[in-house]
Amino acid sequence: MTSTSNKSQLAIIFFTVFLYLVGFGVVIPILPILSRNFGATALQTGLLLSVYSLMQFLFSPFWGRLSDRLGRRPILLFCLLGEGLSYIAFAMARSLEWLFVARILAGFFGASLSTASAYISDITPKHERSKGMALIGAAFGLGFVVGPALGGGLAVWGHSISAEPHFDTSFSAYWVAALCFANLLFGIKFLKESLTAKSESAEKKKRFSVMWHYLNVKTVGALMAVFLLASFAMSSMEATLILYMGEKFQWDIKQVSFGFAYIGVIIVFTQGFLVRRLLPKWGERKVLRLGLTLFALGLTTIAISNSIGMMAVAMTLLSLGNGLSNPSILGSVSLLTDSKEQGVTMGVTQSMASLGRIIGPAFGGFLYGAVAITAPFWASGALAFTGLAIVLYIYRFIPEHGRVA
Repeated sequence: MTSTSNKSQLAIIFFTVFLYLVGFGVVIPILPILSRNFGATALQTGLLLSVYSLMQFLFSPFWGRLSDRLGRRPILLFCLLGEGLSYIAFAMARSLEWLFVARILAGFFGASLSTASAYISDITPKHERSKGMALIGAAFGLGFVVGPALGGGLAVWGHSISAEPHFDTSFSAYWVAALCFANLLFGIKFLKESLTAKSESAEKKKRFSVMWHYLNVKTVGALMAVFLLASFAMSSMEATLILYMGEKFQWDIKQVSFGFAYIGVIIVFTQGFLVRRLLPKWGERKVLRLGLTLFALGLTTIAISNSIGMMAVAMTLLSLGNGLSNPSILGSVSLLTDSKEQGVTMGVTQSMASLGRIIGPAFGGFLYGAVAITAPFWASGALAFTGLAIVLYIYRFIPEHGRVA
């Protein structure tokens, strides 16, 4: 592909990932309302959120491996179709059981994020690989900002149209489905296949044996472990921050929503702009080291914050750190992996992040209730510092292709 063609393909992939995260974000303000109406307990509502990440954990390697065999384009298009259908199922759900079915389907098709990562690996040269991966992080952050606000706004709009039970939440879900289908049509017309050499061995490997294999690969496995720790720490913080801010600073959901939006904006700025400026100067090693240091400091600063100003510093540090470290990890894993196995490698890496998002909220909630309200943030900070220690241990083996001499 030419440079211009690559940019257009990156734009399509960016929008695809953005839609995945918008859909997830739209559901955040809607799901508690629907689940309560359907008689769910607090635990069941939490499980509705966790099951999405569970499906991503289980099926990211599946989609990545399949894309190594069949190509990236058909997998991405098929999963966009499935994603749209999952939101139609969500809109039509009138029982708790069907809500679970809809979220399971959304997680299953959303697991194809690994294929989007592999697509970027296919079309970016080595010296721009980590910057390409930063696009996925920027799409995550932007979706995290837009999704909850869009979901709440659409629900209010839907309620003004009709007061019929569940119309407002269904209205929001139908809009997300429409966005998925629009992106599908756009992709059919403009998305080109990026895979030039298909893997012959991918179909012979079992999912968990593939995961175990890559976790035991020198440097790659260590970086995947760091990605897991970072995801674990971030999701544990996210699950308890609302409770913490309400108890310590008397914030309500509106103020906390602005706080999460601020985190998203910083991550978007970091991965969409700052990473692309720092990588050519410093390379993956130094950017990753800086990112994990800021991330760990930000998490621990939450635990000692006694004012909103100090909390703002904490949120800024952890957002900058998360925005710097994630694309550096993804880019480094990609650079250390054979070009014919990008799909399955990205699948395993995203599975590590999903595993962190499955366990992290429950872990943070347990510490918050059973130990102390600051315990989740001390623990998350410790996890981030552990990730930093691993990076320092393997430091000389981390590539520096992003650095321009």
